[in-house]
Amino acid sequence: MIMLTYNEIRYNAREYLKGKWNNPCALIFLILAIINLGVSAIPYLGSVVSLLISGPLALGMAIIFLKLVRGEEISVEMIFAGFKDFTRSLTAGLLIFIYVFLWSLLLIIPGIIASFSYAMTFFIMADNPNLSANEAIKARKEMMRGHKTDLFLLELSFIGWILLSVLSFGIGFLWLGSYIYTANAIFYHEIRVEEAPQVIIEAPYEEQTVPPPDIEE
Repeated sequence: MIMLTYNEIRYNAREYLKGKWNNPCALIFLILAIINLGVSAIPYLGSVVSLLISGPLALGMAIIFLKLVRGEEISVEMIFAGFKDFTRSLTAGLLIFIYVFLWSLLLIIPGIIASFSYAMTFFIMADNPNLSANEAIKARKEMMRGHKTDLFLLELSFIGWILLSVLSFGIGFLWLGSYIYTANAIFYHEIRVEEAPQVIIEAPYEEQTVPPPDIEE
């Protein structure tokens, strides 16, 4: 069981995002949306290109939001940080796609469960640059044991915001994306504390703690 409640995770996420909602966070998601739209418009090869860049972009996003909750500076160009580690992030992205796809063949629900099971992989990779893609995927298995339902319920707690973002013709996702990613980064730290002795290899938790958000009185 995670130590913080879902309300506390969301509250802390909003505190970390103060002053950063628009720049750089909304700008990051705008660029991400433009990239995805541009890639999807490529005739015939769009889906292939999307698969090739999804891993590096996911690693870049993990790096950004881990830095955010650790009180470090973030910038728009960090979205491309995963391309500096292209082979490892590409391999992880492809493996996760294959594994989730295979689970989805059993039925939709196993596929959904698998997607939550692999959700922390890129956070682990961001924390452990010397860990291979396979090792990170194995580490997330231990980390997520008993926590997949916790993550599902955390994501479900955003359902109202998701509906509002849909009603805004998708514009709201530019801000909601940052909210959810920050909450996931906090969630990662919560379960990382619990599982650190078993699964964190390169970066001991004591060296990378999450500072409490600055709360204005």
